[in-house]
Amino acid sequence: MDTLFENGLNQVLEFDECEQTNFKNNVHCFKILEDLQSLRKSEVLCDIRIEADDGKIVFAHKNVLMASSPYFCGMFSNFYESNKDVVNIRELDSTVLQLLVDYIYTGEIMVTKENVQVLLPAGNLLQLDFVNHACTAFLQKQLDASNCLGIRAFADLHNCTELLSRSEALIKKEFLEVIKSDEFLSLSSEEVVKLISCSDINAPSEEKIFDCVVKWVKHDLDLRKDFLPELMEHVRLPLLASRPGILFSIVNEPLLKNSQKCNDYVSEALRFNPQTSVQHFDISKMIRCQPRQFGGSQKVILMFNWSDTFPKCYTEWYDPVTQLRKNAPEISDFHEMAGLGVMKNKFVFALGGVNRSCSQSVRMLDVSSQSPCWIPIVNMLVCRKLPGVGVLDNCIYAVGGYDGISSLNSVEVFNVTYQKWRMVSSMTIVRRNLGVGVLNNRLYAVGGANGTFMFKSVECYDPSINKWTPVSDMSVCRSGVGVGVLDGVMYAIGGFNGSVDLKSAEIYRPCDGVWSSISDMHFSRYRPGVVALNGLLYVIGGEPEESIHHTVEIYNPHTNTWTLKILSSRGRIYGGVVVDKPPMFLTN
Repeated sequence: MDTLFENGLNQVLEFDECEQTNFKNNVHCFKILEDLQSLRKSEVLCDIRIEADDGKIVFAHKNVLMASSPYFCGMFSNFYESNKDVVNIRELDSTVLQLLVDYIYTGEIMVTKENVQVLLPAGNLLQLDFVNHACTAFLQKQLDASNCLGIRAFADLHNCTELLSRSEALIKKEFLEVIKSDEFLSLSSEEVVKLISCSDINAPSEEKIFDCVVKWVKHDLDLRKDFLPELMEHVRLPLLASRPGILFSIVNEPLLKNSQKCNDYVSEALRFNPQTSVQHFDISKMIRCQPRQFGGSQKVILMFNWSDTFPKCYTEWYDPVTQLRKNAPEISDFHEMAGLGVMKNKFVFALGGVNRSCSQSVRMLDVSSQSPCWIPIVNMLVCRKLPGVGVLDNCIYAVGGYDGISSLNSVEVFNVTYQKWRMVSSMTIVRRNLGVGVLNNRLYAVGGANGTFMFKSVECYDPSINKWTPVSDMSVCRSGVGVGVLDGVMYAIGGFNGSVDLKSAEIYRPCDGVWSSISDMHFSRYRPGVVALNGLLYVIGGEPEESIHHTVEIYNPHTNTWTLKILSSRGRIYGGVVVDKPPMFLTN
């Protein structure tokens, strides 16, 4: 018997030749989390106690928290708390803290109407992205006309870009229902201005805009009556000129009679004749005479072309859907080193650049005009070529550039209401050949150079505090970078890194605070034009290869892929802006 047993132990199993097989236990990780949660609830081997704002204690394991949350990873790796067995998180109450720690151990979170407003900022604090996405998805399902204003404010406060976009779209779509809500009556005057100044709110008549303004003012007449002139500036009374009965009733509104400014707006409406009115460049007045177009009018790209043998910059309308291209107004004293910006999808600005010397000049094109042409407006305070340009809150910002002697860090802003340029805070470093993006009511100065060195740094300007603040660097230096913004995401595309022109691109989400790479373009591009249209990103022209001068690359963010289109050559395409399709586009 002993011999048999020994022989059995020493027996070598024989197999036909076969490959090794990997077996995976698909429930292993869930079982471990389950057991860890059980240990935590029994306070077994817990090496950290977290004290909430109400003094209650939540037990946990440091290594589990660190593996799940960058917040805890930083706390227990680098800071004073790393050697403590008790830490205080006064920003959270014990109920929310318990929910989040349970999520870390289970992967599940219960979101309710009662807890979502505290759960989302708490998830942001602990950097639990899934919790943030769960709260955002929950709020999106709750969106309706009665709460969309409040949810928009909440999304803006906590930098939830997708929720903010969904809220604003619903507000515009359901405008007539929104203005019936208590939330509308609780808005500040600035928020009402922001709402009624939109060109794409779904209002069948400007009378409805006027009615909501009067309703808001009368809700708290003593405190709000002084805001009426500011609000009436954004009511497009001239649009009611063809409806004298309605206009007459507005004229007789007692609130208007006590304000000279309001009387001026009424007089403007009474004098307005859309067939004969000739309007000089006054943005606010021109906007008051423009019909609102809910859902946005059809858009085209205004492309800028340059030829070394042609003394002018010529422009053309380009419809990416139909591939139709038509001539647009030329600019006789314009150079490709100017900065381009567009306001309200109608007013295009060309800032600075070079003619024979560095220029302070500014040109403006109103694409909604029956006979559009480039007209000079107020010169900038500083000569600039290769500046960045951003448009924010009806103001045009000229950022950095080169004055013919040195690179600049200065920034100036043109207020279209006062027709005046003024200097604001300078950037932290000089930048020329930079890109500028506008995202969440802030300007971003991206990359650029100082004439010798290329930059990968990025800084952000907050106009509410007049201050520039550095944000995360890009992965590489990019001078002559193309910058675009699409669906709350900023794109940095191409450029020159000091050695070669780049075909790479990367994106920045403010909620993450970091740059991440996307797929490469087909061609390297230096100083391309970048525009967003119909959910896609268009990268137009650029340098240095002649073969790319008349090409467009189109990026689909859902598939992370680029599509290349080749246009017939009409010179070097180096920029573009998205505008409403002009009236003469169909008749040229």
